[in-house]
Amino acid sequence: MTDTLFPAPDWPRIAVQDAQGSFPVRRVFCVGRNYAAHAAEMGNEVDRAAPFYFTKSALAVLPSGRSVPYPPGTSDYHHEMEFVVALGGAAFRVTPDRAMDAVLGYACGLDMTRRDLQARAKDKRHPWDLAKDAENSAVIGPITRKDRFGAIADQSIRLTVDGELRQQGKLSDMVWSVPDLIADLSRYYHLQPGDLIFTGTPSGVGAVDPGAVLRGEIDGLAPVELTLGPPEAS
Repeated sequence: MTDTLFPAPDWPRIAVQDAQGSFPVRRVFCVGRNYAAHAAEMGNEVDRAAPFYFTKSALAVLPSGRSVPYPPGTSDYHHEMEFVVALGGAAFRVTPDRAMDAVLGYACGLDMTRRDLQARAKDKRHPWDLAKDAENSAVIGPITRKDRFGAIADQSIRLTVDGELRQQGKLSDMVWSVPDLIADLSRYYHLQPGDLIFTGTPSGVGAVDPGAVLRGEIDGLAPVELTLGPPEAS
């Protein structure tokens, strides 16, 4: 006899390159407007006083290489290619010079967004949850360990849809660095192993249709891939 009323969901796990074990996802934090060019294309300015965040459920995480249905409730589903930081240690009220001690490694990620729902929420000053925290909307490639990747510098970040280049930039274009982001988040949360930080997207975001094949790459990391199938039948 179990102590749960119904079966508990399987917690998402991400492959780690050159490791026997996998990375169990705990929480997903996402950084908004961390590339000035993307903020501009969305009609916004970067708030350089402090970064801002939204979250996704851990159950929104999807390992790379899957095919999933086009999500319900939207006709304007957008890709956002991102550099993802995977924490393997704890961090609470750390300074930027100590923040990287908590990092296990990095991965390519897709922050998929129901843009029409986001625009509607912005107009009404409502939260973005329906737009951002969609099922299968946090797609992540295999994690590469921090020491193997090396220093975060001017590595290229790019995304193709059906082989056509859509997004391209450099990690050095980020407004807020990874140490600064970890240190800032640690003022509000007890960051723990299993937490993920999506660090924002470069310009070039756009809509994708059912049947689209997405491939995101960052120099030094395994790619992230996603295929969108038709919507589920009602």
